[in-house]
Amino acid sequence: MTFPGTLGSVAATATTPAGPPPVSGGRLRRLYDRFEHVIHEVGKFGAVGAVAYMIDTVLYKVMLDSFQLETLTAKTLATVVSATVAFVGNRFWTWRHRARSKLHREYVLYFFFNVVGLGIALGCVALSHYGLGSVSPVFRSSNADLIAGNLVGTALGTIFRFWSYRKFVFLPLPAGPGTAASPLAPVRVTQSD
Repeated sequence: MTFPGTLGSVAATATTPAGPPPVSGGRLRRLYDRFEHVIHEVGKFGAVGAVAYMIDTVLYKVMLDSFQLETLTAKTLATVVSATVAFVGNRFWTWRHRARSKLHREYVLYFFFNVVGLGIALGCVALSHYGLGSVSPVFRSSNADLIAGNLVGTALGTIFRFWSYRKFVFLPLPAGPGTAASPLAPVRVTQSD
């Protein structure tokens, strides 16, 4: 035990560095608190997307190699199946805390934005397979198509889909008095079309 003015308290203060106090987790915590809901949505969207991506990749490769379908047809079919799986996961898990509108409204909008995302992936495949493939036959292989469609195209399409689903499909809860519930709590609100 040390008392003020004794050598023990002087030694304790002498070892404390001069200058600003060490940065605590306060700034980082405030940043996390501000974007917590988005971080949770991105994580869930990523998990659902990983499952859909695996389904898409396996189906696309099987359709190319086993069924020998044309590359754009195979990509379209694989994307339709994986998008259906992703819709169920996103509606009932990723954005379950958001307002609910009619199922057919969400489904139609969801697939409209998936068609745009598919267009992005198909554009990457077409550019690689037909554009770059006319320069080098390496780009006409199923592996090159897989990289163009499922790596480059999927990455670009995923960014677009996350933004569009949050903005237009799975609507935020309406702001107003009495909307003090946690933004992550599951809430059902129906809207008229």
